[in-house]
Amino acid sequence: MNKVIGILAHVDAGKTTFSEQVLFHTGAIRTAGRVDHKNAFMDAHPLERQRGITIFSDQASFEMDGDRYFWLDTPGHADFSTEMERAVMVMDYAVLIINGAEGIQSHTETVWGLLKAYKVPVFIFINKTDRTGCDPEAVILSLRQRLSADVFDMQGFHGGTMPEALIEAVAERDEALLDRLMEDDVDPVLWLDCLRGLVAERQLFPVYCGSALTDKGIDEFLKALSLLTKAVKSAGGPFSGLVYKVRHDAQGNRLCFFKVLSGSLSPREEVRLPDGSAKVNELRLYHGAKFSPLPCAEAGMLCAAANLPDARPGDYIGEAAGRKNPFRSEPMMAVSVIWAKEIPNGKILAALREMEDEDPTLSVMVNEGTGSIDLHVMGAIQLEIIKQLMADRYGLSIDFGPMRVLYMETIAAPSIGVGHYEPLRHYAEVQLRLVPGERGSGITFRSACHVDTLALNWQRLIQTHVFEKTHKGVLTGAPLTDVCVELLCGRSHLKHTEGGDFRQCTYRGIRNALMYAESILLEPICRFTLRAPEDCYGRVMGDLTRMYAKLDPPVMDSDSFTLTGEVAFALFSGYLTDFMAASHGRGILNYHLDHYEPCRNAEEIIAAANYNPLADDTPDSVFCAKGAGYNVPWNEVRSHAHCPLPDGIM
Repeated sequence: MNKVIGILAHVDAGKTTFSEQVLFHTGAIRTAGRVDHKNAFMDAHPLERQRGITIFSDQASFEMDGDRYFWLDTPGHADFSTEMERAVMVMDYAVLIINGAEGIQSHTETVWGLLKAYKVPVFIFINKTDRTGCDPEAVILSLRQRLSADVFDMQGFHGGTMPEALIEAVAERDEALLDRLMEDDVDPVLWLDCLRGLVAERQLFPVYCGSALTDKGIDEFLKALSLLTKAVKSAGGPFSGLVYKVRHDAQGNRLCFFKVLSGSLSPREEVRLPDGSAKVNELRLYHGAKFSPLPCAEAGMLCAAANLPDARPGDYIGEAAGRKNPFRSEPMMAVSVIWAKEIPNGKILAALREMEDEDPTLSVMVNEGTGSIDLHVMGAIQLEIIKQLMADRYGLSIDFGPMRVLYMETIAAPSIGVGHYEPLRHYAEVQLRLVPGERGSGITFRSACHVDTLALNWQRLIQTHVFEKTHKGVLTGAPLTDVCVELLCGRSHLKHTEGGDFRQCTYRGIRNALMYAESILLEPICRFTLRAPEDCYGRVMGDLTRMYAKLDPPVMDSDSFTLTGEVAFALFSGYLTDFMAASHGRGILNYHLDHYEPCRNAEEIIAAANYNPLADDTPDSVFCAKGAGYNVPWNEVRSHAHCPLPDGIM
């Protein structure tokens, strides 16, 4: 039976050292490495060893008490939250490491919120208890106040007779057991099974303490992990899996890492994907940087497959093939890529596309007119890593312009566009209606076109082309969002239509509709939580008022305060430095993207962008006459269209 255990923490909490001890105690590695010695098993990438931080999610495996464990390490730095979230998707349980000397830190609460959103049961390990000044009881109290009242100190329990306090905690959460307790009926097997269920249902969060560096508390924790977790039994039925990572190995092979949700999978079997199917060439079981061939992947396992070309992180494959909703961790900043003129644009773009394949949130965007390339990013540390990876993996030297706020664009009312692509011996036409969607809905698709008008295979291809790229708005070139693309009509030719023809006319049709639409510029709004000593309350409130923040009622403690609310990221992005100065370094601030809403100063942003929509992705179409294709400007395409236009549209 298989269990996937993820490990998460704020940076410098001792997560990697803890993982090394776990792997050593379970016999997965011969010696426990150390970050400062640059020999940690889980940080095998040269960049990770060089910087002393975890950048990529990696796995190890071991066996304990008859079960197989997949130990999934994740980055602790906020800049790599997207990598962490993709790993969280496949966790059965999580281990949250808390720095006992520092207590709860800003990113800790972000991690906790993510685990809550994905309903992952959590074990907590308070690390570094050997440090002077560490007070585990105070940390546990803080955990109960700031994370959950269901945090429970499990020190001393890893099997056998339950302490009275634990029995009472279990009974409080199970009415049937409360009645048994009143009758002094404390069957150890029954109560342990109930405790195991409470942990799995996130009704109780066990806490253990120790020091990974000095190897204290690790054995006790592992006994509890074995005792209080449920193994995933080998589920029957058809194969289904969830892709959480894409990587390219040293030979250039594209590998999809996935968790088997049900059934089983063997090499040479066909797998359904969201946009088709593919045959699995090879299955691998990874243990750190090394792997072994896997003859059969069973339910609950983490493995990698070669030759799944269209599978992306977040995709369900197999019986339940489909795409996941957008991730919670999304960038709020963009940068322009800078490179030397002698390096061909295509070489830079190809390398960035491969990196985007591994991290879809990079959202590589190219200005077709100028050839410039933009990326979506989380922060400065991520930029340093991208720059180094480009040099190490591809031998390319790049730099970046200043980070700027990542705006989005949408539309205020429905708009119809036509895309026609008919160079000699090619033919395709689409008629699309763009409809405003709900905030946060992203891009969606539906068809109102009858299959007698356009065959279903062409309609599905159009749908694929709608989702395969980030479409740009026409105000600033920012990504388009919250729009439903509706296929009204389409035309193909029995002899001349090829798949790429519908790609061209779909792109052109969307762009054509945007040129007629009333567009709206959207700005990112972040949700924040800050805590600080009461003596800086006035200054912080003044700062937030000047930023037009929408505040929830403040929570006042004996000597501190907590504020939560929403604020425009453009006004808030540089506030951390000022806040730490105001709180004399004693405050905690964390925030994340919550939603997008119409921009306050849209005219100013649009003017500063100086964007020419006609110099980027084209809204024009290509028609054919006298054996040659010719370009038709966007505002004349409707009069040339072959599909009949709806009444009132000219």
